[in-house]
Amino acid sequence: MLILLPPSETKRSGGEAVPLDLTVLAHPRLNVKRRALARAVVALARHPDEARTALKLGRTQLFEIDRNRELLSSPTLPVIDRYTGVLFDGLDAATLTVSQREFARAHLAVHSALLGPVGALDPIPAYRLSHDSRVPNLTPTSLTLKQLWSTEVAKVLGQTQGLLLDLRSEAYVALGARPQRPDSLYLRVVALAGDGQKRALNHFNKKSKGEFTRALLEQEFDFRTTSELIDWAQSVGIRLGPGAAGELELVVEQHLASAGRAASSTIYTGADLARV
Repeated sequence: MLILLPPSETKRSGGEAVPLDLTVLAHPRLNVKRRALARAVVALARHPDEARTALKLGRTQLFEIDRNRELLSSPTLPVIDRYTGVLFDGLDAATLTVSQREFARAHLAVHSALLGPVGALDPIPAYRLSHDSRVPNLTPTSLTLKQLWSTEVAKVLGQTQGLLLDLRSEAYVALGARPQRPDSLYLRVVALAGDGQKRALNHFNKKSKGEFTRALLEQEFDFRTTSELIDWAQSVGIRLGPGAAGELELVVEQHLASAGRAASSTIYTGADLARV
């Protein structure tokens, strides 16, 4: 089983005093493109005004240019410790046990705009690059990141074995499609409204994906089939079932904000999927 997450725009600073080493990252066939893109991002950072425009940075985000300028020499952290934000708050990597982190090493990847898919414990620096960033001088024709990554990432994902759970945003799916096979599935998160209709989530979409990934890591089981995964999920109160073709649907319980209570959600509905 492989769980594939999107990255986060926000990242934790600091780390071990060991710079980026492409040779230790998962999927070494991507290293030529990784090296070219990393060098182009560093070169762009030497021109702050151009970098600010290319990276779509506001005035409070200009420190990201310094991060990019230093990304080949700055400290590194394991992937799941580097990223912050709603999804990674739900994952809460800091509280995983040693054995759960080892399970993540084997079964969890994050799709970075800078590096392509990387393993959960691969050491990476802090950087700023989004799925839609355009890096001048990356190639003579200034490829978009979609043009740079989509074919090679699709080949990498096509070589994976077993169940593949794609939790990426659709923007990152465009940087490399998952293989089209019965055990390769996109996870769509929806909420059950009061009128019985299922509706897509926004903020809680990311939170739910983080919580669902956390539940899988805590279980430490390499699910081989979709039916095994669904049976387990329902046994622990997670409403997971078939969705549209090539998709699984995760139904979460959402509570709107009210007097004295903030809006919230949970993947643990305890409900029987057959009743939906």
